[in-house]
Amino acid sequence: MNSGNIDFSSIDYSDLLQLGIPWSGKIVSALLVFWIGKWLAKKIARLFVKILERNNVDVTLTKFLYNILYYIIIVAVVIAAAGQLGVNTTSFLTVVGAASLAIGLALKDSLGNFASGVMLILFRPFKVSDVVTVGGETGKVEEITIFNTILNTADNQRKIIPNSIISSGVITNITANPVRRIDLIVGIGYDDDIRAAKKELENILAAEDRVLKDPASTVAVSELGASSVDLAVRPWVKTEEYWDVRFDLVEKIKMTFDEKGISFPYPQTDVHLFKQEEAA
Repeated sequence: MNSGNIDFSSIDYSDLLQLGIPWSGKIVSALLVFWIGKWLAKKIARLFVKILERNNVDVTLTKFLYNILYYIIIVAVVIAAAGQLGVNTTSFLTVVGAASLAIGLALKDSLGNFASGVMLILFRPFKVSDVVTVGGETGKVEEITIFNTILNTADNQRKIIPNSIISSGVITNITANPVRRIDLIVGIGYDDDIRAAKKELENILAAEDRVLKDPASTVAVSELGASSVDLAVRPWVKTEEYWDVRFDLVEKIKMTFDEKGISFPYPQTDVHLFKQEEAA
């Protein structure tokens, strides 16, 4: 008994060939349509980007439109490939539409990111190469994609933030304006001469070439603290020079005050010990 064996001699291979040849041709055609279509999608999208770049369109919008156009063409290519397999495209589109609705409900958060990405592109609160604080993260904008915004932090970390978080929160564009103000608080002792301290601070600012003359800098008493007289030092600088000037000013203020004998008070605690006499 050969119940577990298949008798290959009874198979009509000519029928299999007649059935397989048409399908193999359809599969090859579908694959060719897909790969050629994918290649054309990249070419067309890149050509579109070059046209936008020649017209000085912002790089943020250029990258975003590239992704949109590329995926639209890919969808059309998939439909065309399905047609080569003999799939009824009308029925296929109906199924795709129903599936898209179900997927849309399941991926509502992703669609929210997509809608937020569109809003970010249209209203442009920031662009590629801007330094921003969004979603609790600060960094340079590397790319705005359909669903996410990619930041590169100062310590070279890559942060990927969903667009919906960005659009629903506070957006701080640090480099949007060409000029920024440095805000420093310098505390001096109550026994120090306020006029002398202010004069030294003004001289430090005047000697710094990167400090702008217009708007004018401010040196003023801001508060009488618990242990110090606080002086507000507020010079204006170019945005790209902000941190370099800030670091240099802090160092120069410390060195100058040390040379001039102006003190930097710090909180102190006096501890009084009382000796208790033992009862006789």
